[in-house]
Amino acid sequence: MKKLLLIIFTAALSLNLQAQSIDKTKSLVKFKIGNMKISSVKGTFSDMSGTIKFDEANLENASFNVCVNAATVSTKNKSRDKTLTEAGFFDVENYPKICFVSNDIFKTPEGYEAKGKLSMHGITKEEIINFTYTDNHFNGELEVSREAYKIGDSMGNFLISDTAKLEIDCFVK
Repeated sequence: MKKLLLIIFTAALSLNLQAQSIDKTKSLVKFKIGNMKISSVKGTFSDMSGTIKFDEANLENASFNVCVNAATVSTKNKSRDKTLTEAGFFDVENYPKICFVSNDIFKTPEGYEAKGKLSMHGITKEEIINFTYTDNHFNGELEVSREAYKIGDSMGNFLISDTAKLEIDCFVK
């Protein structure tokens, strides 16, 4: 009887994953995008928040619901950063958050894959984030189309590349 209760208790715990707290002091999203076809601009977003439920042995119940504050965009150029927060780009007054909500998380030969919805600049699209998990650190990568999210539309293809490479560094406590 004791063994049966222990099995039921363990199964109940594994089905009810506890949310992990995001370490806001370490977590950020890095980006890199081509600029004028001769160089690239690198930057970050910080102030990550949300809910992460992740257990490598229980992926069917794992989930991500994570946002970054779009106003925290930083390229280490104050003038450019101000422009990026305005209506022609991220329009942080109307779209203050960039969020990802997972639908499914799978094990892959290289790590894991999270399929879900990325919402940015008032547009939501299905995206896949490939990531690894080691010692309470999620490191994910994906490429997004700037034009698909209507960011910097007025700049045209000559000045800014369409594809932005994102790297997510999320630390949990």
